[in-house]
Amino acid sequence: MAKVKVTQIRSIIKRPKNQKATITALGLGKINRTVEVENTPQMQGLIKKISHLVKVQDV
Repeated sequence: MAKVKVTQIRSIIKRPKNQKATITALGLGKINRTVEVENTPQMQGLIKKISHLVKVQDV
């Protein structure tokens, strides 16, 4: 399966609880932190919910 790099580029201050939980579930939490995740439909859904807070790159 393909992988994608997800980098947090915006703060989660003053964001709804579900967006904060999604950031935590992806293993992010600080600006400029990067994680590499499998590109599954579940991960695509999580990334779509917080697309305004992260940058996504193909690996």
